[in-house]
Amino acid sequence: MKLNLKKPLVVFDLETTGLDIVNDRIIQLSYIKVYPDGKEERESLFLNPEKPIPTTISDLTGITDETVKDAPTFKERSSYLNDKFKGCDFAGYNSNHFDLPVLAEEFFRAGIDFDFSKCRLIDAQTIFHKMERRNLAAAYKFYCGRKMEDDFEAHRADQDTEATYCVLQGELDKYNPATAEEPDRALPNDMDVLAEFSKLNDNVDFAGRIVWQDMKGKDGNVLLDREGNPRKQEVFNFGKYKGWVVSDVLHRDPGYYSWMLTSEFTADTKQVLTRIRLREFNKK
Repeated sequence: MKLNLKKPLVVFDLETTGLDIVNDRIIQLSYIKVYPDGKEERESLFLNPEKPIPTTISDLTGITDETVKDAPTFKERSSYLNDKFKGCDFAGYNSNHFDLPVLAEEFFRAGIDFDFSKCRLIDAQTIFHKMERRNLAAAYKFYCGRKMEDDFEAHRADQDTEATYCVLQGELDKYNPATAEEPDRALPNDMDVLAEFSKLNDNVDFAGRIVWQDMKGKDGNVLLDREGNPRKQEVFNFGKYKGWVVSDVLHRDPGYYSWMLTSEFTADTKQVLTRIRLREFNKK
């Protein structure tokens, strides 16, 4: 459907050096500028973040330090982008929570006061989540074919437990490999597989401050264990040591452990960190 626009709309996406809105930097900015008359203008820019791109980001995006070494910095392109985006509304996917805050930070560091408060900010992900509910009642109707309020009392833990059990069985029925219409939408009735599939991120702790990362050899290839599975190691997923192997940081900067224990991290994160520290200590 053609967009009903009163001023240009910039549909955009960013690739960045990480997920820290304050400390990470943009390495690619792509946008479609849609005008009220239907005209469309497309552009994709690589930007030099003036800091190394973590290997995990390069593996994910294909953008390496070599890709951006001769690219301009955001500051060098900021006036150009300010002119392009001035007077526009913005749209993206999860943009209100991540892309727009990152873009605002980059403009601020470049000395440009780009006032997003005067723009309409449209987030396709938020629209998706609000229009296609993902709560228990929606899942029960989708997988079990009935309205939850017809079968259960609302806001009762015992009733919600029964509904959840029904939903899980319905999911396994719908995605049964023996009957699935699409092979990539098949899900075996196996608890190991279901547990792995249930992970949104490969977190070590629940808060995701420490995550698992594949270990690689000097040749860049992933190291495998005896069963042929990738060997994993814990890495920090935040702060100044983001992307660093946790055990390396504990050896290099022992005070970082003490700082984390006395800071506002979850008890689970502190417990995980302590387990890693004790494991490394016992190796000595």
